[in-house]
Amino acid sequence: QVQLVESGGGLVQAGGSLRLSCAASGSTFSINDMGWYRQAPGKQRELVAAISSGGSANYADSVKGRFTISRDNAKNTVYLQMNSLKPDDTAVYYCNCNQRLPDATVYHYWGQGTQVTVSS
Repeated sequence: QVQLVESGGGLVQAGGSLRLSCAASGSTFSINDMGWYRQAPGKQRELVAAISSGGSANYADSVKGRFTISRDNAKNTVYLQMNSLKPDDTAVYYCNCNQRLPDATVYHYWGQGTQVTVSS
């Protein structure tokens, strides 16, 4: 069992920056991809960025060039550096990971979410 705890959200003016972190604990072996999703009021949850255990990353078009995802495998932590924030980035951001066990069973885990609010 894996627990994910996000932190780093808050209120920031447009053009500002925030750094989100997500720490995994518990049975953290065999964690594969980790990522960040967000959900704004009235909108569907969307993938913001994801990163593989080897460091390969992909981003939503709306955040390319502004956000950077990274991870520290030794610390079981994934980060999202958010620069040049826009009001449209306002959402609850959720950390996600999956764990593949030796018997090929896959488990998916979600953090509790952290609010990011960007003012005009």
